[in-house]
Amino acid sequence: MLFKLSLGNICKSLRDYAIYFFTLVIGVSVFYVFNAIGGQSAMMAVTESRMDVVELLTTMLSGVSVFVACVLGLLIVYASRFLMKRRNKEFALYMTLGMSKGSISIILLLETIFIGIFSLAVGLIVGIGLSQLMSAVVANLFEADLTAYRFIVSGDSVFKTVLYFVVMYLVVIIFNSAAISRMKLIDLIQADRRSEHVKLKNPLICMFIFVIAVVMLGYAYYQVGWHFSDLDGRKLTLYIAMGSAATFLFFWSVSSMLLRIAMVRKNMYYRGLNAFTFRQISSKVNTMVFSMTVICLMLFVTICTLSAAFSVRNSMNANLNRLCPADFEIEYREFADEEGQELSHGDVMDFLGGYDYDLTGDLSDYVHIRSYVDPEFTFAAFLGDQLDDVMEQYRFLVYDVPFQIYSISDYNALMRLYGREQFELKEDEFLLICNYKSARNIMDAILEKGYKTEIMGHELYSRFDDCQDGFVDISVQAMNAGLFVVPDSIADDSYAGSDYLIGNYAAATKEERMEIERRIRGIDEKVFDAMQMDGDNRAERHCGYRIDTKVDISEATIGLGAIATFLGLYIGLIFLISSGVVLALKDLSESVDSIGRYEMLRKIGAEESEIGRSLFRQTGLFFLFPMLLACVHSVFGMKFAVNFLEIFGTEKMWESIIVTAVIILLIYGGYFLITFHSSKQIIKVRNL
Repeated sequence: MLFKLSLGNICKSLRDYAIYFFTLVIGVSVFYVFNAIGGQSAMMAVTESRMDVVELLTTMLSGVSVFVACVLGLLIVYASRFLMKRRNKEFALYMTLGMSKGSISIILLLETIFIGIFSLAVGLIVGIGLSQLMSAVVANLFEADLTAYRFIVSGDSVFKTVLYFVVMYLVVIIFNSAAISRMKLIDLIQADRRSEHVKLKNPLICMFIFVIAVVMLGYAYYQVGWHFSDLDGRKLTLYIAMGSAATFLFFWSVSSMLLRIAMVRKNMYYRGLNAFTFRQISSKVNTMVFSMTVICLMLFVTICTLSAAFSVRNSMNANLNRLCPADFEIEYREFADEEGQELSHGDVMDFLGGYDYDLTGDLSDYVHIRSYVDPEFTFAAFLGDQLDDVMEQYRFLVYDVPFQIYSISDYNALMRLYGREQFELKEDEFLLICNYKSARNIMDAILEKGYKTEIMGHELYSRFDDCQDGFVDISVQAMNAGLFVVPDSIADDSYAGSDYLIGNYAAATKEERMEIERRIRGIDEKVFDAMQMDGDNRAERHCGYRIDTKVDISEATIGLGAIATFLGLYIGLIFLISSGVVLALKDLSESVDSIGRYEMLRKIGAEESEIGRSLFRQTGLFFLFPMLLACVHSVFGMKFAVNFLEIFGTEKMWESIIVTAVIILLIYGGYFLITFHSSKQIIKVRNL
């Protein structure tokens, strides 16, 4: 009988279970999709280094999954509270008819098992389907060959998903049993007569608190947005705490201020059901100020995380072609020996020849250039009497490292290879080349005033009144904080720097390119092993070398982009779901408590269309409040994040923000629509 009764209850209360079911299905599917990435990647043809990134990503996602499981577990428990509150009178009837609390617990147990199995099954089906689409995303990120790919179900991910959610359901069952044991018949019967009384706070206090909240937020915004260089860990923590506290104070004050402001505007307040609508909204916000604060902060993290993750990935991919216009770069340098004797430029060609390798045979075009270093010409020397002011504002920059200096002929030869702008210099001129935004801002301010300096014993003037965009080293990040280009006549080997070989492979196919890569990596390993030997001549001469290839940079870019994208999506989606669930359940709970109020509206002649509009406005504003403040937080949060993201480039930021907005609209908007329609059904009929 209990089995049949519990099954009937589920069929009868499908509308009440809509949010619960929706949350479980999304939670299960998201959990499965992100834990199945490793299994699906095994079906793709990817390089060994990229498979290492996949394994690292899988490990990181597994760790995050523990946190996600805890969040989803709390959400399920929170949802169960709503479902039990919705059925107070039903439980009262059971107890009045003589049913024991143990029998009621069994009914709830069976219902939990039924809805759990059903939602888990649907969630896994949805997750398995979505994971096939995720395969295309993974393949795109890792540039994998999908020729051998086939439909796959990850057994490990299914097992992990089922295991985690069984544990969550057990917690829910324990919670429900404990709640049933504490029930009293009189409380259940009178539950619908208890409602929150809207207490209006002192308007002067509310206004004072509101002003304090706005000032605190404004100060925190200003510090993190415009004084980034002054921040350290302690200050950043302080401003985050200040912003969180200000968010709480904002909701605490606004919950009563809005009602007060509406009541002052009598023509608007007493029009239609506006008085009822405003009091309902005030009551909802007033009773969950702390929850609103947490939801707002979670939405803020979601917006920033998703936007930053997509931006990093998109910008790095765009930078790969713009900032890495050659296939390889080798830098070789010989330092002073142990007796302090200065050595002339080492020759990278001789260096490679010492290991029986002539790289030029593998190249279609290349340049062989060298740099110079004046030990006295550092960033600090360039700044002169402005050093202290700049160091105070930009503490993260390095000031005591000498600039790299290049002759104009070498620099132009490299620019021809890169397909970039070339320059001309007079005998008393120099060029300052920079693409790192923070450093460029400082240098432009100095150059525009007219700047002359001494480089390698010669007094030179700037060719332009600002820095020119450019770089020497191939990279995926705009990290050139400044290099100087001088006339050929000034270049002096006594200021020896590094020797460079930069070029493109003589390869017509991907296979030929990878074969050259293997030869270069073989030489790299041979040089490294030789330098570990105590008797190696070059080790005794204190030489250094560096090899970068476009393939290596590309794979590192793909790895970082994939990790940022997947972790950002995983955490962002869970926070977004959590925010939607808490708001939805609170709103539905308020609808249950307000059934009598809506019946009273009908009795005094309110039309169903008016009641529907009132409910829509209540639900819309309830969902809109935390989102609006979260969007304001995000504007300044992203301004702060841009300081970190500028080395990757922020050209694709708007694309990332649009994608983030679409994701939020679909999920958060979905919770809003389900909540509105569920609330509408709750207030229409008053049954058990």
